[in-house]
This record gives sequence, structure tokens and C-alpha cells, in this order.
Amino acid sequence: MSTVQAATAPLLELDNLHVGYGKTAALHGVSLRVQPGETVALIGANGAGKSTTLRAISGLLKPTRGSIRFNGRDIGGMAPDRIVGLGIAQSPEERHVWPSMTVYENLVLGAYLCRSQATVQQRVAKVYERFPRLKERHQQLAGTLSGGEQQMLAIGRALMSEPVLLLLDEPSLGLSPKMADEVFDVVREISRQGVTVLLVEQNVHNALTAASRAYVFETGRVVAERESAGLLGDPELLTAYLGG
Repeated sequence: MSTVQAATAPLLELDNLHVGYGKTAALHGVSLRVQPGETVALIGANGAGKSTTLRAISGLLKPTRGSIRFNGRDIGGMAPDRIVGLGIAQSPEERHVWPSMTVYENLVLGAYLCRSQATVQQRVAKVYERFPRLKERHQQLAGTLSGGEQQMLAIGRALMSEPVLLLLDEPSLGLSPKMADEVFDVVREISRQGVTVLLVEQNVHNALTAASRAYVFETGRVVAERESAGLLGDPELLTAYLGG
């Protein structure tokens, strides 16, 4: 960890986090930290616990043990809408846009905690500036968009709450390489503008080129934490835990 990171209190801190689905344990003592302004990747094989970690942070799953602290406040088990209000938003795996609603209507849903219509419209305008393709299709039904456009919409909807921390779950899932590159260009731009990003991504190269650090997951545990450049240069570790 750099001197700058060490001097700053973590924005997000998970300590010995245990989470399960019913009686089935999914996370076994996960600990990690994310500094303000960082982009951090969670990588590992399918079923390793990466998405479960994001769901616990966003309040969709309740920890059975351990803590989740955001800006120094314990948010483990807090209701999802309260967590959004504190400054965390998630773009979920497989996007989950509302197919029978327009692009514009989907975006407005992302600002449901905002009571000022003028502010909502300002946020929509910012999303359209970041995603010109969405502006072109603002009255188009979300279900008729391409996969890449739906991913942009899902990220744009998450940004409508103006989060401090953005959770991205598999943003390149099902996309062509060209469209995945476009989406990751947007992720880098979001990071440059000061939003902290915690990223789950199956494409290891995309994840590690977008993030400064990464945690490697295996069967619900963190088995390594490295600077991204170090992981990209360690083929033995990538092969051992990710299959290459």
C-alpha cells in the first residue's frame, strides 16, 4: 500500500465478513479496504464470492459475522435504500434495466431519493453528456437496446444517485470486445472524476488495467491482494486461481 493510501482512512472497510445464502456459507472472513478515489477490482473464478461481497455492501445480503464500514460507519445489514442515501450505488450483474420503460424513465428511477426535479434533470443531463448514445435513445424502450447500451444505462442509472462509491458487477458480461472496451473507457473516466469504484469483472485484463489494486478471491476467501501491475506480471498466480 502506498504512503498516500496509508495516510488516509479507508472509505470502505470489510473486516472478517461472513455471509451466507440460507444455511450455505458464501463468504468466510473476507477483509478488504478501499481508499477514497481508488478503483479496486475483485477477481477470481465463478462462484468465488465476488458478487456476494458487492451484494453485502449494498445491503442486499446481511452479514452473519464481521463488519462493513463506510466512511467510518457500520452499514452491515442496513436497508439498501439507506445505503444508497449514504453514497453507495450498484450497477448489478446482467444489468436489470426495466425493459418496458424508456431510457429516460430508467434513469429517473436511479434518482428516486432526490426530491428536486431540477436536480434530477441536471443529473440526467450529466449522464447524457457521459453517454451520448443514451441521449440519442432517450425515448427508446430499454428492452430494445443492445447489450452494451443496456450496460451504459445500468451504469448511468447508478450514477443518478451521485454516489461516492460505485459498485460495478461484471460490466463487460455478454458484450463484444469493442463494446467492453467502450464500457471500461467510461469506468476509467468515472474514476478520473473522483468517484471511488469497486469492480467485479471476469475479464481479468480489463479489470487489472482499470484498477490500481485487486483482491483475488477463491471459495469465499481473499487469497491475495496486489497492485494490479504486479498481478498482470504474475502469470503463475493468475493461472493458480483464475485458470490463466
